[in-house]
Amino acid sequence: MKSEILVEALDLKKHFRVRSQVTRRHQFLRAVDGVSLRIHQGGTVGLVGESGCGKSTLARLLLRLLEPTEGRVIFQGDDLFGQNMSDEKLRHIRRDMQMIFQDPHSSLNPRMSVRDIVAEPYVIHREAGGEDLGRRVLDLLETVGMGKEHMRRYPHELSGGQKQRVAIARALALHPKFVVLDEPTSALDVSVRSQILNLLADLQGTMGLTYLYISHDLRDVVFISDTIVVMYAGRIAEFGPTDSLSESPMHPYTQALFSSAPIPDPTLKRDRVALHGEVPSLVDPPSGCRFHPRCPHAMSICTQVPELLEVEPEHFVSCFLYSK
Repeated sequence: MKSEILVEALDLKKHFRVRSQVTRRHQFLRAVDGVSLRIHQGGTVGLVGESGCGKSTLARLLLRLLEPTEGRVIFQGDDLFGQNMSDEKLRHIRRDMQMIFQDPHSSLNPRMSVRDIVAEPYVIHREAGGEDLGRRVLDLLETVGMGKEHMRRYPHELSGGQKQRVAIARALALHPKFVVLDEPTSALDVSVRSQILNLLADLQGTMGLTYLYISHDLRDVVFISDTIVVMYAGRIAEFGPTDSLSESPMHPYTQALFSSAPIPDPTLKRDRVALHGEVPSLVDPPSGCRFHPRCPHAMSICTQVPELLEVEPEHFVSCFLYSK
């Protein structure tokens, strides 16, 4: 039995206005173009796709760091972009939503000590002060595997893994319910990646966190996620349970994506699905299925927009190959 829905996106769109360097006319870049998504409480949704497909834009829309062109985001039953969303109510909701960024170095203020960085959420929301504030900061640092000796250090005195642990501690200060992890291990060494992934998994179990995990590394996504969402050119191509999608990908793009992932055993071989052509421009995307100009199974009907169809229990794919 699935838990209740914590975050839901309904036909979400974000079109950025850009100016053509050739015609000097204004055009629209369709970064997110009609995405509907549900994230259940206590679960982890892995979001994958090529660079520029709209992953980070979608994440920022879910946190109301960007205003959508169309669509709604429902968080714990509240419409984040609704008319009844007051500044005070949004401030309270912000406590339950946090983000951990890709580059831990640039996400930390170089002029602030570790203590001040982790203490900042408590100060802004007037949660603690004095000795109590120091105790809470130390408790958080110990939770993420650091200690008292790190409190007076500055970001430049920390390793990459330590910086990311500080960023995690800061994000968890107010005990959020929903955390967006935007490629949190991509800037780290391989040995440190596994430590951070295990830490995130442990924290989820002890604190009941809900994750949206964005990454290009399919191995990380398969390890930490219970559901995987595949995006291509601003739309969802496929989503489903991790085991089902990783073992039996159905959309031609998903098949190509997983076939390109390296296998750590040199004695094993995998049939590669080679894709031809370029990723489409989101200013002038192809009609219908965004993937059809590169798809080896393209048909004439692919110039129409396919619906997301449930082809297996809780496994959905947007492709005419599976339409009845």
